[in-house]
This record gives sequence, C-alpha cells and structure tokens, in this order.
Amino acid sequence: MTDHQVVDDQAWLDARNELLKKEKEFTRLRDQITEQRQSLPWRRIDKEYRFQSTAGEQSLADLFRGHEQLILQHFMFGPDWEEGCKSCSFMADHMGPSQPHLAARDVALVAVSNAPLETLHAFRKRMDWDFEWVSSLGSDFNFDFNVSYTEEEMAAGEVTYNYRQTTFPMGEAPGISCFYKDGGGDIFHTYSTFGRGLDMFIGAYNLLDIAPKGRNEAGLPYSMDWVRLHDSYE
Repeated sequence: MTDHQVVDDQAWLDARNELLKKEKEFTRLRDQITEQRQSLPWRRIDKEYRFQSTAGEQSLADLFRGHEQLILQHFMFGPDWEEGCKSCSFMADHMGPSQPHLAARDVALVAVSNAPLETLHAFRKRMDWDFEWVSSLGSDFNFDFNVSYTEEEMAAGEVTYNYRQTTFPMGEAPGISCFYKDGGGDIFHTYSTFGRGLDMFIGAYNLLDIAPKGRNEAGLPYSMDWVRLHDSYE
C-alpha cells in the first residue's frame, strides 16, 4: 500500500469518474439481474417438511409467521458440531437487525440447520442473536435442498452443490432459499443461491470492498480464512 500511486486533484477526479461509469453500469446490470431473478418460474413444494422450533414441531408453512414471503438461511451446523460455521455466523450477524425492515415488506426471516434444536439455541444465546432458528434434523429438507449430504454421498467424492456436481469438504453447506405462500396455503420455492452468491448478504463485505485494502484475502488458504466468530477475534 505504501507505493500506491498518488496524483494531483484533477488526475484523481478523472480516475474516479472513469470508475463511476463502470459503477453505474454495474448498478444497471444489478437491476436487470434482480428483475430476471423475480421473473424466474416457481416450483410448488408438495412435500411435507417438519421442523423443530421453540413452539414445537412445525411445518414449512408455519415458518412464514403470517407473511406471504419467507427467506431461509441454510446455516451450516452438523448434528454433532459444538458450534456453527464461522462463515455462516458472519452472515448471520447481519440478520437480526434486518428483521423489522423485512417484516414491514411482508417477509419472514428464519435460519435452519441440520442440528439439534437445543444445540442451535445454545449457540444463538452465545452469539447474542435474536432471529428465529429451527432444526431440520430428522427431515429431508436440508438434503432435498442440497445443503446436507449423507455419508454415502461424501464417500462417492462428489455432491450436488450450487446446481452442479462438485467436491465439497464437509457434509454441510451454506445457502439461502426463498419461498412464497399464496392465499390458499400453497407454497412455492422461488429462488436459492449458494457459494459466492451469498456475498451480497454480508454487509461487512460490502464495506470492506470500498476500503483501501479491500477484503485483503490474497494469499490466505481460502478467502474466508480470516473470519472468526465475533466473540473470538483477538
């Protein structure tokens, strides 16, 4: 950083305006992608999924909490894990404060994991989160949405993740899925995203992207190697 180019005011303004052109192109492209995303066809969810929650066993329909729209964070937390994935926790740190704003736009926000409910809630208490978190342990939900894998699938060497066959280092994977419930109670899966598609939900990453050194992840074993649970930074 110490040998970064330093220029006079006019040269800086010229360079900034050149970048602004691309930023405006990106904004317009993002609007187009958003429109295309919202125009995707839906698929009806006919399978009856059951989740464990503080209110007892509940259906997918129950998770809407009176709203028409539902966003689920597929939070990596295996049945025998002692704590949740640090990268999923990084994203979850942004969830709680957004809840009243989402509710005002008729959207419920829930995290779901393939781990015992008591384990999830103990970790939620440690992290001081207040969003709803349910357990899909014992159901096919995580497996059907390709964010949990059986021992047989892992032994085969490749699993389905992010709409393709690929290797994956563990039996749990991250993602976000969206659903709509109509007036008749029918539920539709409208969108899911995985991998780098989750970046845009991490507000801290968006802030780092405008900082002088950016995410500063070059040379790390993997991009999010630096991330810690928020109570574990030195």
